[in-house]
Amino acid sequence: MTRGRIELGDITQHNIKQLKRLNQVVFPVSYNDKFYKDVLEVGELAKLAYFNDIVVGAVCCRIDTTEDGQRRLYIMTLGCLAPYRRLGIGTVMLHHVLNYCEKDGNFDNLFLHVQINNDSAISFYKNFGFEIIETKKHYYKRIEPSDAHVLQKNLRAPKVTPEDLEDDNDIDIPS
Repeated sequence: MTRGRIELGDITQHNIKQLKRLNQVVFPVSYNDKFYKDVLEVGELAKLAYFNDIVVGAVCCRIDTTEDGQRRLYIMTLGCLAPYRRLGIGTVMLHHVLNYCEKDGNFDNLFLHVQINNDSAISFYKNFGFEIIETKKHYYKRIEPSDAHVLQKNLRAPKVTPEDLEDDNDIDIPS
């Protein structure tokens, strides 16, 4: 396949069925109606990817906040039809998400779940600075393997509290 034109487009009521069909083909899990309802409300955090005007991929994210106040971007789905992989479409989608985070300026990190045997996805995300920070046992229902890696990319240094400094005598604090 020759180099083609890659564009991202909004997800609307008029094309949400294309996203549903794409997700059915690309991912081994199914998403409920609430997922698609929420996707319609996140604006720039959900995009269809077009290759020469054909829908071939999509990315859908949401904003999460942890109990300790961290603002995180969760990549719910980022996928591309198999014949269109390795053409830079996933990279365009991930760059869109990273640019969104950079413009916003208030995200601590991005994270996602990847099935533990999905070596190509793990490698893809590692190329962008994501790291496996945890493995969740039995994360997926009705698919094998059911375990998922949590991959995370930090966007800023973790906040250090005075309590953290008391616990670790190895930190040198410049005076």
